[in-house]
Amino acid sequence: MNRRHSAAAAITLVCALAVLAAPVQAFATPAPPAPEQPPKSGDAEASGASGTSGTSGKKSLEEVRAKIDDLYRKAGAATDAYNLAEERSKKQSGEIVKLAQAIVEGQAKIAELKSRAGAQAREQYRNAGLPPGAQLMLSGDPQLFLDGISRAHQGQQAAKGVLGELNRTQEDLETYTQDASTNWTKLEASRVKQAKAKKKINEQIAAAKKLESQLEKKERARLLQLEQQAEYKSQTAWLSSGALKEINRGASASGKKAVAFATSQIGKPYKWGAVGPASYDCSGLTSQAWAAAGHPIPRTSQEQWRQLPHVAVKDMRPGDLVIYFGDATHVGMYIGDGAIVHAPRPGRDVTITGAGSMEILGVVRPDK
Repeated sequence: MNRRHSAAAAITLVCALAVLAAPVQAFATPAPPAPEQPPKSGDAEASGASGTSGTSGKKSLEEVRAKIDDLYRKAGAATDAYNLAEERSKKQSGEIVKLAQAIVEGQAKIAELKSRAGAQAREQYRNAGLPPGAQLMLSGDPQLFLDGISRAHQGQQAAKGVLGELNRTQEDLETYTQDASTNWTKLEASRVKQAKAKKKINEQIAAAKKLESQLEKKERARLLQLEQQAEYKSQTAWLSSGALKEINRGASASGKKAVAFATSQIGKPYKWGAVGPASYDCSGLTSQAWAAAGHPIPRTSQEQWRQLPHVAVKDMRPGDLVIYFGDATHVGMYIGDGAIVHAPRPGRDVTITGAGSMEILGVVRPDK
């Protein structure tokens, strides 16, 4: 009876999976396209002293830009945590469903085995409860006795087989039920992590949007200029290091497909947790691009960095993924000529920018 209760409880838990629904994906730090011409020197400081309402004291636009950048970076880290928990939840949900199916099949098998055992018991009852050997001895027919001995032996073996299979099936059923309970506990823990990460993401994005909303129209335009200027400065420094001179490799066939997919998404809005087709976050774009190229890769930027083969920056080729920042919370796809295509952050669209416009952690190659 306890086995039945535990099995039923596991199946009930599986039914609750229907309420699981959550978006996925990694985040991005601000990086709109670098301007074709360098901004005029001194621009960063020119209007920087402009005060912004709602901030403590007077902050320059550069300070506001840095704060917004920091908020989006933190949201990016929280997004990767969310996405990782989401991936684990999906895996655990799938395992629970399989276990539930095994439990149902096990219960059906037990019912069938019990029916067979009952049929054997009823057959013996119809023979006045005498064991097969005694029945044959009383038959008085030697040939019938010899033939019956063989059938009786086969029947005994079949009965033992039914009972043995019944015991094994009951043991398997208990194991399935215990495993389902364990996986359900893990699933609940992942859901708690998802909820916490989602809360952090929303808080960071809301804080960044609030800062931007407190700026006047001219200041918001200037803020975008400052973002572009910061990117330009970083990209120029990267190019000045001679990095691009070492990069002269052509894309692989799969890499060309991935680049074609990613660049065809230019202009679509960033949305955290999105994997297309209407919007993307940074790792949503790269994972979908490589899936379209026939090479599925991990969903998050951190897992892409952890699991995919690393290559030196000097060996980079179009289609490779450039991972950014020490915590691997942003990713873009290299498309050649020192540029990447990426989904920057909320409020920005999928765009092209300099590969060196952000702090490069390293490069990975999905089809190595």
